Amino acid sequence: MRHFAQLTLPIETSVRIPQNDISRYVNEIVETIPDSEFDEFRHHRGATSYHPKMMLKIILYAYTQSVFSGRRIEKLLHDSIRMMWLAQNQTPSYKTINRIRVNPNTDALIESLFIQFHSQCLKQNLIDNNSIFIDGTKVEANANRYTFVWKKSIQNHESKLNENSKTLYRDLVEEKIIPEIKEDGDSDLTIEEIDLIGSHLDKEIEGLNHSIENEDSTQIRKQTRKK
Repeated sequence: MRHFAQLTLPIETSVRIPQNDISRYVNEIVETIPDSEFDEFRHHRGATSYHPKMMLKIILYAYTQSVFSGRRIEKLLHDSIRMMWLAQNQTPSYKTINRIRVNPNTDALIESLFIQFHSQCLKQNLIDNNSIFIDGTKVEANANRYTFVWKKSIQNHESKLNENSKTLYRDLVEEKIIPEIKEDGDSDLTIEEIDLIGSHLDKEIEGLNHSIENEDSTQIRKQTRKK
């Protein structure tokens, strides 16, 4: 079985990042994912030696900054103190980053992470409904301590927030992520592999819409009974 190196935080880099920085919340939500969620990834053909949590952190943070190209994400690993901290000063290539994104197991986790992180930002009024870019200054300016937790399944009362975030992510996949991975020109990936990114989104959104309809119907029935 493949064993991933233990994650440690570079102290020199960490102390330079404000406590309310958006990168810390990215780190926080990824760290709440149980290790068991990575079992399939470990056994997937072509899995890298990089810790999957680290890879998820740099991808999610890049997405919050509207960066979707594997080449640009790789460049940030050399230029951005926040990315250096999240990556533990490791520098995976854009090809490794893109292979992670087309891996069916991590693709689903990236989707779940983005949707949940975006939804929780909406819930805590850090962004508006149509925002992809998360303005770190708004987080830093607020004295409250935000909490971000990854969940295996969503609660009904969170369905509408997740519906908005799922739709946004689907548009992001089609309009930004897939085109930019193709633009990166990674000859190791086929067009078919790249086009499969987010392929299960429509089914999940359909199921989510169904749960919302059921939730709304329940509310209507409750209101009717009160009359």
